[in-house]
Amino acid sequence: MKYFDYAASTPMDPDVLEAYMQAASQVYGNTESLHDIGGKAQYILNECRKKLAGITGVKEEGLYFSSGGTESNLLSLLALAQGASSGKRHIISTHGEHASVHSAMEYLKEHGFEVEYLSFTTEGTIDLQKLSLAIRDDTLLVSIQHVNSEIGSIQPIKEISELIKGKDILLHCDCVQSFGKVDLKSITPYMDSFTVSSHKIHGPKGVGAFYINPLHQAKPVFPGLSHERGMRGGTVNIPGIFAFMTASEKAAAKLDDWQAAWDKRDYFLELLRNEKPHIFGSMDKDRQLPYIIGMAFDGIEGQLVMLEANTMGFSISTGSACHTGQQEPANAMKAMGVDVERAKSFFRISFSKTTTHEQLFDLAKALKTIYAEYKTVRA
Repeated sequence: MKYFDYAASTPMDPDVLEAYMQAASQVYGNTESLHDIGGKAQYILNECRKKLAGITGVKEEGLYFSSGGTESNLLSLLALAQGASSGKRHIISTHGEHASVHSAMEYLKEHGFEVEYLSFTTEGTIDLQKLSLAIRDDTLLVSIQHVNSEIGSIQPIKEISELIKGKDILLHCDCVQSFGKVDLKSITPYMDSFTVSSHKIHGPKGVGAFYINPLHQAKPVFPGLSHERGMRGGTVNIPGIFAFMTASEKAAAKLDDWQAAWDKRDYFLELLRNEKPHIFGSMDKDRQLPYIIGMAFDGIEGQLVMLEANTMGFSISTGSACHTGQQEPANAMKAMGVDVERAKSFFRISFSKTTTHEQLFDLAKALKTIYAEYKTVRA
C-alpha cells in the first residue's frame, strides 16, 4: 500500500521509536513521585519542555504537554476563555477549523459565549477586511488554524495579529499541520496560544502540547489537578514526550527539506494536466503548504475516488480524519462556499519529504485510470 495520507498521521521514525523504547524502559517513574526514580522522570520532562521552547521560540513556563492536538485545542481554548477577567464574551473563528476547535466553540456557546464564524476566500484564507469588520469592543479571542489540514492554505498570522493589536484580543492558532514543516519562530511572537501534535511529524500518537503565554490568565478546565501545573490530569507520558521531542528536533533540523516538496507537487499536478482536476488552495507559495493537495474531479464523488484508489493500493483521504465519516462536506469546502456537487468531489492527497517521484507517478496513473472510468460530461 502506497501511503498518501500524511496529513492524517505519519509512521514513526526509526530513531523516534528507539528513543521511545529507551525512555519506556529506563524512565518509568511518575513525575509527581518524590523518590529518585520520580525525580528522574521530572528531570526528563523539564528538559523536553526546554527543547520544545527552544524549537518554537517561546517561554517554557507557558508550555504544557497533552495527549495530542485535539486535547490541546480543547484545553487551551477553554482555559483562555474561562480565565478572561475582562467580561468579554465574543469569540471569532472560521468555518474551516479542525473539529476539535469547533467542539470547543460549541461548548463555549453553551456557557454564555457568543461565537462568530467567518468564511474563507476562494484561496482558503481569511479575509482580513471581513475579520476587521467582525471585531467588536467585547471581542475576547480570535482562533484560526495556521495551516488548513484539508487544502494546506496558510493563514496570514502576522497580519491578523497586527489587526487586533492593542485591542486586548487574544490570538489562538492551531499549528498542528504546520509544526515541523514551517519555522514557528517566525509567528510565535504574534500568538497568545498555539497547539502542536506529535504524530504529524513521525512521532508517537497520543502526545501533543499547547502554549499559553504566561502573561495571560488561564483557568484550568478541571480544578484541583496536579500534573502539568494543574492544566491537565493523568500521569505524564514521559516516553511519548521524549520521543516527541526527538521527532521535533529532527524536523526542526530539516525544515528546508520541505521546500523540495514544491517540485514534487508541481510534478504530480503536471501528470494530471489532461484530467484538469480542480485544485483548492492558494497559488501564492507564501500562502500554501505544498505537501497537502486538496482537489476534485468534477462529477466524480471524492469518496468513490478514495475507495477506488484504496482498491488499487493507494491511501488517500476525503478530508480531515477527525471529520471523515460524518457524511458532510469537508470544513474547508464549506468555509470557501464551494457548491455542494463540487464539495462532494473533494479528496485530499498529502505526502512526505520521503515520498518519491516514482510513487507520485504511480498515484497519478491510478487517478487517471479512475477518472477515465467514472468521468461524466461536464457542463
